[in-house]
Amino acid sequence: MHDDLAGKYALVTGASRGIGRAIADGLADRGATVAIHGADRDAAERTVRAIEERDGRAFPLAADLAAEDAPARLWEEYDRNAPHADIIVNNAGILGGRTPFTEVDAATFDRVLAVNTRAPFFVLQHGLPRLTDGGRVVNISTRFTHGSYNPALLPYSMSKAAIDALTFALAKELAPRAITVNAVGPGGTATDMNAARLATEEGRAAMAADSPLGRIGQPADVAGVVGFLVSDAAGRVTGQWIDASGGSLL
Repeated sequence: MHDDLAGKYALVTGASRGIGRAIADGLADRGATVAIHGADRDAAERTVRAIEERDGRAFPLAADLAAEDAPARLWEEYDRNAPHADIIVNNAGILGGRTPFTEVDAATFDRVLAVNTRAPFFVLQHGLPRLTDGGRVVNISTRFTHGSYNPALLPYSMSKAAIDALTFALAKELAPRAITVNAVGPGGTATDMNAARLATEEGRAAMAADSPLGRIGQPADVAGVVGFLVSDAAGRVTGQWIDASGGSLL
């Protein structure tokens, strides 16, 4: 276990499972105290217990990020457990189903953008007074904003395109405070979001074939990129969208 993040505090949204869980585990294993956000408190608490069993430090946060007041309430609970933030990872997101453009309803569209776009925007807005100079922000994007377009995932892709815009603008805005802001774009990854595809041999083969590397991405693959971006080694990396899709855009 490395301890290069000892004494630092991190918030990871959507950290009770999948990519967010892998990111949180990695930060905790390096010594950070990690706020584990989940829509379900029980799941967040299970993740905290697992980290503590490895002698790590973490605490749970619960909020439905579709609610307008969720970011403010999230930080209020955070403040009761940590003095400041050094790392913010906006990972929480929903797919909204794989639906043809002509069949997308307004309620689904609004919920996807509420969770994937509005919530990260205001998590960062409320978080900035708490974020230390020299801090790190990482936003989880998607390959679907950079060429691998999927008409059946338009609300999701649009929500993440907004996250890319947020990343680039804030990287410039926060540079005087030596805060870096970057986005990471996963491809097909073995998470609950892809459960239907992972459930069949054909689906797994198709996901593996997306990448020239010939394998399905794992949450740890994305967590490794995030781990680099929050390290001292990445102090001159900001305003970047980093492809973590296994070369699926080649």
